[in-house]
Amino acid sequence: MRTRTYFILITVLIALFIADILLGSVYISLKEVWHALIGPETSTHGYILWQLRLPRAIMALLTGAGLSIAGMLMQTLFRNPLAGPFVLGISSGAGLGVALSIMGGSLLGFQLVSGLGIIASSIIGSFAVFLLILLVSLRIKDTMGLLIIGLMMGSLSSALVGVLQYFSPSEQLRRYVFWGLGSLGNISWTQLLIISVITLFSLIALFWIVKPLNTLLLGEAYARSLGVNIKRTRWFCIIITCLLAGSITAFAGPIAFIGLAVPHIARLLMNNMDHKKMIPLIVIIGASLLLACDLIAQVPFSNYTLPINAITSLVGAPLVIWLIVKKRYLKF
Repeated sequence: MRTRTYFILITVLIALFIADILLGSVYISLKEVWHALIGPETSTHGYILWQLRLPRAIMALLTGAGLSIAGMLMQTLFRNPLAGPFVLGISSGAGLGVALSIMGGSLLGFQLVSGLGIIASSIIGSFAVFLLILLVSLRIKDTMGLLIIGLMMGSLSSALVGVLQYFSPSEQLRRYVFWGLGSLGNISWTQLLIISVITLFSLIALFWIVKPLNTLLLGEAYARSLGVNIKRTRWFCIIITCLLAGSITAFAGPIAFIGLAVPHIARLLMNNMDHKKMIPLIVIIGASLLLACDLIAQVPFSNYTLPINAITSLVGAPLVIWLIVKKRYLKF
């Protein structure tokens, strides 16, 4: 891939990041942003910048990159073009944890509706599914069998959430629905630090398994014949995906289509399957796409904010359809 293409993509990423900071219900010019950065945080623009816009833009960047990398790992591991970062049931487990914390009061006699309570329950739910998947991977050698179990975990979690919804009052249902729509706002700097550390750790660890990932594209039997430790590679992929998808879902809610669409867009642009070259490209495209979706969701110059999950679906679904029409199939 030519250097000029990378330069264009990085320029677009920077432009979208700046636009995401400048635009919103209140427009802040570049000059005002500069004064807010070097001036007191107590000013109106300083508060908007430091407490609202900057955390949101950075969260969009990290979330887009993390979900895109997780989607790439799942598509490579399962050799399935429709696999995404939540195919192992991580998102469903987080959703079940949140459903129990919000709607569990109707059946179980307790309720955790604070922001920290919802985040904690989401982490516990996704971590429980993560542990279950790890235990199952010890006994099942077939990767496709692991995929089916992940899908069944998602169906089971959805069924339990449906039961809780049936017995819950409207206010609790409303709160759970709002969580399911996803949100990049209301993120503290401490939470951003946690997401940043997890994302950075995952990206560094990913480069240890670039060669095994490349050989997996030719099938497990061929990779095994080349001496690739399939079990260890599978564990790496599962752990990294669960860390990324679980932590992002805990703080931002379930965000659809980014992890599914971005790896295919990167392959279309690069026309190369080498993961060493794909990873930086996927990070740039994933971050840019979610920043663009967040920019749309903020509805600049209005007081409305649209659900980020709705915008990613509205943008991601046509992208996947276009990829299918253009390539006749989704390759991996």
